[in-house]
Amino acid sequence: MFNNTNSIDIFHKISIAPMMDCTDKHFRMLMRQISSEALLYTEMIVAQSLVFSNQKAKFLDFNEEEHPIAIQFGGDDPQLFKEVAKMAKDWGYDEINLNVGCPSPRVSAGNFGASLMNSPYKTAKCIEALKNHSNLPVTVKHRIGVDNNDSFFNLNQFVRTLDLAGADRFTVHARKAILKGLNPKDNRSIPPLRYDIVTQLKEVNPNLTIEINGGFTNIEQCTNALKKFDGVMIGRSAYKHPLRWSLIDEKFYGKEKKIIKASSIILDLIPYIEKHIEKYGSSWEICKHLINLVESIPMAKKWRNKITSKSIKKELKIDDLSCSAKELKNLGF
Repeated sequence: MFNNTNSIDIFHKISIAPMMDCTDKHFRMLMRQISSEALLYTEMIVAQSLVFSNQKAKFLDFNEEEHPIAIQFGGDDPQLFKEVAKMAKDWGYDEINLNVGCPSPRVSAGNFGASLMNSPYKTAKCIEALKNHSNLPVTVKHRIGVDNNDSFFNLNQFVRTLDLAGADRFTVHARKAILKGLNPKDNRSIPPLRYDIVTQLKEVNPNLTIEINGGFTNIEQCTNALKKFDGVMIGRSAYKHPLRWSLIDEKFYGKEKKIIKASSIILDLIPYIEKHIEKYGSSWEICKHLINLVESIPMAKKWRNKITSKSIKKELKIDDLSCSAKELKNLGF
């Protein structure tokens, strides 16, 4: 992998959230058909797993077309972060992000993810290690609080401590994490969204680059949020409804308007899919993302079921997928 020395703009207006089992390189290739400008993320990579793996490329490889791309790390050991920071730089990533928001029990048991919000100085040491061992922007994704540690004072102190450690951008999920009693899925919906808390954080710290995350489902909401914040991170809505975001480049980056359809995305990805099948033999790894392109149209459910069934059974041929995409095209989709 090449060494990319061009740092990205920390003021990226729109980004697509790192999501476990979702934002792999195939989904990112799909999103690049929708937006050439939005910042994309890897799934969270546990620093310890990467350092001690003898298959580092499995964790780190990505396609050239995915730029700009940030790599997200999880962990709490500054010594390990020194090593992975160098790897991220050498592998050609554009940004390093530290996960301080994941609420899963397994992550919490390792004392990282959202639980790090209880240890601001330890988190600061992690930021320093990442900053001092690469020339990349180092950013943080965190919650507004965790369990009973949810006062604005503590949130503000946490952010200011990480700012002093060198954090370049704060992506704030506008919900607190409840580690005791809620699973990761429930943590995405049950704790109430508190945009007012993130607004207060930005007002008290106007000099900090603050991106807001949580509950954004359409372009209009993002437009309004950008009046207050430096960026908006889109999560599940981008994964479940990718075509809903086809105007990102036009609305937020001043690009020329273009019509993006499900059929054109699938047809444009055929060479990539064919190459992947030839190398790995599994079309489902890509098609599980593509099926979300087809919704709210006649025969959508039938189309998704057919592609899903054939992919899982390893019966899907490239010609089948191409013909199915052409059917969509003939219907105007």
